[in-house]
Amino acid sequence: MPHPPSPNSLLNPEKIELIDLAESLLKIRSFADLGAVWRVEGGYTFQALEKHDFDRAVLVDSNVTATVETKAIRIPRLKLVRGNFGDPEVARKVGPVDAIFLFDVLLHQVAPDWDQILDLYAPNTNVFIIYNQQWIGSPDTVRLLDLGEDEYFNNVPHERDHGPYSDIFTRLDDIHPVHQRPWRDIHHIWQWGITDYDLITKLRSIGFRLHFMRNYGPFGPLRNFENHAFIFAR
Repeated sequence: MPHPPSPNSLLNPEKIELIDLAESLLKIRSFADLGAVWRVEGGYTFQALEKHDFDRAVLVDSNVTATVETKAIRIPRLKLVRGNFGDPEVARKVGPVDAIFLFDVLLHQVAPDWDQILDLYAPNTNVFIIYNQQWIGSPDTVRLLDLGEDEYFNNVPHERDHGPYSDIFTRLDDIHPVHQRPWRDIHHIWQWGITDYDLITKLRSIGFRLHFMRNYGPFGPLRNFENHAFIFAR
């Protein structure tokens, strides 16, 4: 039986380069990596701490695995915060850091929405490092569920019977047993198509200027999404 891939083999070199660039360009000394565990076992946090002489780091996730916990114990500079990073109490535990990493997570955030997440963390950081699947399907940001079932599944990288997507349109207003909120508001499914214009405009409105942006091209077969990288600072 083949072994599952190592978390390090799943790290995206484009995100690693983005961290390297921010460290070099803006001399950041501390960071918080939000939603950092899924699939990569905190790999970007551990890679950044190994490669750069950061003074302090915070890894945040609602599901901190035993693998992550075991590795983190050996790194005094690293603080683990368990919980949903959209919770103001979790943001308070994160505290002030030079930079916030948001990798592949903004498009999942509802109640609070993606833009409210930026509001929540803006007072405690000077840099946002963002890698997100950005919407190019229309001039405006869209809530993907509002597209209807057929168009929704034309614009997400999952089949209708995959995990939390199974029968999602029949239970949008049912309360999720774990998160105690409607299924339409859980972060396990794709929620938003966020345009570059709306992301840049939002961050500008809260005092952040775009320092770097790169288009890494299409996200898989999805014609309305591209991988875009950003560094915002003030």
